[in-house]
Amino acid sequence: MTIGLDRLLRHMGWANQKTIAHLESLSAESLMAFATNSEWFVAEILHHIVDSADHYAFRISGKPALSLPGEPCIDDVKQISDLARIKEQAAIVDAALLECVKLDDVQLEFENYSGKMVKRWRSTILSQAIHHATEHRAQIASALEARGFVAVDLDELDLWSYEIETGR
Repeated sequence: MTIGLDRLLRHMGWANQKTIAHLESLSAESLMAFATNSEWFVAEILHHIVDSADHYAFRISGKPALSLPGEPCIDDVKQISDLARIKEQAAIVDAALLECVKLDDVQLEFENYSGKMVKRWRSTILSQAIHHATEHRAQIASALEARGFVAVDLDELDLWSYEIETGR
């Protein structure tokens, strides 16, 4: 077996699902928790993780997972009941990212968010998707802890835990 990004992407999807499940166990007020910036609260961060992954998957594959560029983004997370929807959307987009490992690693040229033409390897975008989700799960944990909610235990979301639980 060769070493590849597929295992890391499976871990990312698993950790995203665990994070959402943890949030489902908390009160609605926890969704508004923030660490230092009140505009960067748990529900917004979670939405950002999934919405950005949707954009990464499209950028890499050219195939829409949840939405096409120019279409409205996925709906915001406003209440605990929205977590069931975002959990399903995360599973869809995480599966789409996993499919991207089958593609050739070529450079893609596109206009970035600031209007500048850039070239990026597919593997760079896919690696960024993994890093991005990890970074923002840590922000969710910090926001919850800062406001006195039970934080996501990041040690329970590490690769060791993934391997133990899934056998992968």
